[in-house]
Amino acid sequence: MLQTNPVPSTPIPTTPFPTASVTLKDGIANPAPLGLCAFGMTTVLLNIHNAGFFEMNSMILAMGIFYGGLAQVIAGVIEAKKDNTFGLTAFTSYGFFWLSLVGLVLLPKLGLATAPSEGAMAAYLSVWGLFTFLLFFGTLRLNRALQFVFASLTILFALLAIGDATGNAGIKTIAGYEGIVCGASAIYTGIANLLNEVYKRLVLPVGTIG
Repeated sequence: MLQTNPVPSTPIPTTPFPTASVTLKDGIANPAPLGLCAFGMTTVLLNIHNAGFFEMNSMILAMGIFYGGLAQVIAGVIEAKKDNTFGLTAFTSYGFFWLSLVGLVLLPKLGLATAPSEGAMAAYLSVWGLFTFLLFFGTLRLNRALQFVFASLTILFALLAIGDATGNAGIKTIAGYEGIVCGASAIYTGIANLLNEVYKRLVLPVGTIG
């Protein structure tokens, strides 16, 4: 009987296929520059009025509805998609703040409600000031620029509430100038976020923590 030599089997390689690291992105743009600039620009314009440079007019109301209001709400919704609870809460809240503020002006003119008294406005501004103060503690984990925005906004609400509660026009004027600083700081923070992302390096510092 003939014997045949067994055919040597080809060894199966045990080395796994090379893997490549993949960075996943959510595909959603950063809404913070939009929200911050919408808040900041509208705040500056309203407080130029509070400082006594021009009367309350349609320019302020339109900014309050379409940019300070709707644009911030849109930014907040996008923050929700990015799983950012702080951004969602802040942007949507202040967006609806601007819409409610416009409502306080327009509803009495349309005959749909009585105009708020100075005491009612003081309560309205005080509640928003307290809300802002509480949000300020969230910024302690974020950056110095946002800390300044929320701290100065808390002071702004306090000054406006005191001005309405006392009927002191001088306090409202001081609040106007302070509000211009607050709004400008929000614009700076928004533009800093935008430019730092576009250039992929530090262009404008925001005082990152940690």
